[in-house]
Amino acid sequence: MTIYSIIEKALERDPSDIHISAGMVPYCRCAGRLVELDLPATTEEETLAAAHQLLTQAQFAQLEAEGEVDVSLSVPDAVVTALEQDKPEEDQQPGTRLRLNVFRQRGSYAMAFRVLNKHIPSFEELGLPQSQMEHFCTLTSGLVLVTGSTGTGKTTTISAMVDWMNRNRACHIITIEDPIEYFHEHQKAIVHQREIGRDTTSFGSALRSALRQDPDVIFIGEMRDLESISIALTAAETGHLVLSTLHTIGSAKTIDRIIDVFPDSQQQQVRTQLSMVLQGILSQQLLPSIDGRRRELATELLMMTPAVRNLIRENRIPQIPNAILTGAAQGMRSMDANLLQLVQQGRVHAEEARLYASAPDRFDELVRRG
Repeated sequence: MTIYSIIEKALERDPSDIHISAGMVPYCRCAGRLVELDLPATTEEETLAAAHQLLTQAQFAQLEAEGEVDVSLSVPDAVVTALEQDKPEEDQQPGTRLRLNVFRQRGSYAMAFRVLNKHIPSFEELGLPQSQMEHFCTLTSGLVLVTGSTGTGKTTTISAMVDWMNRNRACHIITIEDPIEYFHEHQKAIVHQREIGRDTTSFGSALRSALRQDPDVIFIGEMRDLESISIALTAAETGHLVLSTLHTIGSAKTIDRIIDVFPDSQQQQVRTQLSMVLQGILSQQLLPSIDGRRRELATELLMMTPAVRNLIRENRIPQIPNAILTGAAQGMRSMDANLLQLVQQGRVHAEEARLYASAPDRFDELVRRG
């Protein structure tokens, strides 16, 4: 069985992810849960052959040297030939987009595919607060962050923001991604997309270069280290709208993560800088729906007010959750309040929502009162 026939079989289940590993039957993740596919286990030889088929020579060399590699693939009609992989992506047939991580484990290769939706969903389709998201998209400067653990749809949310700006603003958007997940065609805006490893060597290098490319909006796939965070803050401070992601849950933890990256001697300066440039933080989680067929999005939203800026500047970060609780009039909402709303709407089980609540005992009380 070829790697393409495994992918085709998995795609019949409408998965979010596909897992292939030597000595194991293929699995896919459907509605947040791992499901075993009715296929034979793949051998070491088959996973090695699959890696050769899916990767270019340069990508396979990186895999051998570093032990892992990230790439993006287009799978036309769920069946491609190895020749398709040698074509530029813009020349490939339209089809299913996949993000692939190949990695070495116990001496053999394993693969994790993320299935990407070709359709860029709207804020309404994603279940995001439309007026607040559109507000972020109309900003001309500052920093907007989308946070959450791996696989919670952070890139999808920012792609929806880029798509809205592409359709509604005459601006220049530069994206720096690893790898590119959603393609954006030029509409009212100009959108240039750069992929780490193919179009540029690193986030830091691409960011420094982006500042000389006359951008209005810069999307950084992930603020990974001190260099990329520092440049992002500077870009947001100098008249650019910067969008990025962090692997954190909750606004307070996100702010702490950014500040803690810097040496102690710089942290007060960074607090002041962040208090001026930060425009909002959307933190998101995905929960299994009540029917088990899909996942529901739960979000926390921090909007910047003078009071919140002051909390950041004065290092009173632990008080930010309370500011969110009392900030509904400014468009804020807490994670637990949104989880309660999903329970009341009959979209998720209360027991499941409790697992994702920031304060489970308080959430239990909210459910009882609700």
